[in-house]
Parts: sequence; structure tokens; C-alpha cells
Amino acid sequence: MDASENRPLLGVVLVVMAMMIIGYIDNFIKVIAEDSGLWQFHFLRSLVICGTVWILAQIFGWRIRPRNFRAVLVRSLFFSGSMVLYFGAAGMMPIAQVGAGLFTSPIFVLVISTVFLGTRIGIWRIMAVLIGFAGVILILRPETTEMSVLTFIPLLAGLLYALNGIATRQWCEGETTTTLLFGLFAALGVWGFLGLLFFTFVPVSADLAAELPFFTTGWVTPTGRFMFWVVVQAVGSIVAVAMLTRGYQLAEVSFVAVFEYSFLVSAAFWAYFLWGEVLDLRAASGILAITLSGVIIALRAR
Repeated sequence: MDASENRPLLGVVLVVMAMMIIGYIDNFIKVIAEDSGLWQFHFLRSLVICGTVWILAQIFGWRIRPRNFRAVLVRSLFFSGSMVLYFGAAGMMPIAQVGAGLFTSPIFVLVISTVFLGTRIGIWRIMAVLIGFAGVILILRPETTEMSVLTFIPLLAGLLYALNGIATRQWCEGETTTTLLFGLFAALGVWGFLGLLFFTFVPVSADLAAELPFFTTGWVTPTGRFMFWVVVQAVGSIVAVAMLTRGYQLAEVSFVAVFEYSFLVSAAFWAYFLWGEVLDLRAASGILAITLSGVIIALRAR
């Protein structure tokens, strides 16, 4: 990194601001879920984002075409799959709890890297995995009868997000941010289109529709409120990703990554401010444990 670009304080500010934006706009997924389904949301939002990125690329000469199409495709499938699950759960669960599931990704990265890539880890990162696992148990509440398919969706999102991170580092070196951003939202748009086709024309059981309404809704006539929040989500995502990317360019990755966990604080703050949602002590403790686990992993990677 060029010395003139080593500005860690500004990098941290940009990352925290990006997390505040994402924590705010993602709280309105529950509003979107009242007017439409997951697949329609992803399809229309991706159209807005991909169209905007393509226009900006033409104006500023940014490269969209990947150098390694297969690598970008695999990475986009992992990332988009993670976002499908994350947003699907966010339409039906407290956003801070869903975010905690997504942020188990460093734990999955560490486990996958150790088991399959031969990465050696010390006692601190082993402790981090155990702390993170304890946080997951606190959130899942396996001793109760309240567990359902929905309970595990954020964790699966975290696993796919971890695979995305590994794919990005292992296979996507030399790809531009524009290429990876466009690939992600293009893949999300395809997921949205396929999901719309399926759930519009293939009926699902009443029990499944009742348990996972946001997942199983096909095409509905868009309301003005729905389209407004789709555009807000699209613009907010572009701005936040740009700030996040710039933040990572201004400081060491392992240092900046710690501050991504401010998303959990942001999501919980906005959930309380907007909807009056308050996490119980057990869920809050689980989120704190997962955050502590991720911070330890990030710091030990330095």
C-alpha cells in the first residue's frame, strides 16, 4: 500500500458509516416483505443496481468484464446465495439476529481454511471458534422447541459468505471492484428471476407458505412503497459498498475488518429506534460472543 493511502482513521470512519447505512436500510426489509416477496425484491433491485453500475462504467471507463469468468461466477454464486438467505431471513426475523448469523463467516473461514487448505492456527483462534460456537448456541436455543428451518437460515448465509471470502482471495486476484460488484448483483438478479418464475407458477403447501412467507411469494403488483424502498436499497447498497471498498483501501484489511462488526450495533440501534425491537439478554449475549470471536480472529490474522 502506498504511504499516501495509509489513512487508517479515515478507513475506519468509512467502514463504520457504511455499516450504519446498511444497518438502516436493511431494517426496512420487513416493510418490503409486507408488499412483495424475496425474489421480486432481488430481481428489481438488481436491475436498478446493474443498470446504474453499467452506466457509471461507461462514463468513467471502469472494467466490468472479468479476467477469469469461471472464478467470478463461482464467487458470485456464493455471495448471491448468502444474500438471498440473509435478506429472506431479515424479512421474518430481528435484523440484528440475522446479522449475527451472517457474521459467523469468519468462524467458517477459519474452520474451512484449517480443514481443507492446511492453514495452521494457534490457541487464540481455537478459543475464538469456541466462543463463536457458544454464541451460535445462545441464539439458536437448541434446548427449546422453538427451532425451525428459519432458525438455521442466517447460519447457512454465514457459511456461503465465508466461501465467498475464500473464493475472492483464492481465485479473484486482479479483478476490479466493479467486476465483482456487477457479478454479485447480476447473480442476485438471476436468482430473483428464477425464484419469481418458480413461486409464481408452482404452488407450495399452505404450511410452507405460512412458515416462510417472504421466501415463497411469487409476482405481485408492485406498490409505490415497495418501489421506493427498492430504489433506496439499491442506492444505499452502491454507496455503502463504495465506502466499504474505499475503507479497505486506506488501511490494513485485518484492522478494518474488526469495524465491520459495528453493523450489529447499527442494526440493533435502528431496530429499536424504528420499530421498538429489543433483543433479550440471551440473544444479545450470543451476538456479543460472535462479535468477540470475529474480532479475535481478525486481530490474530494481522
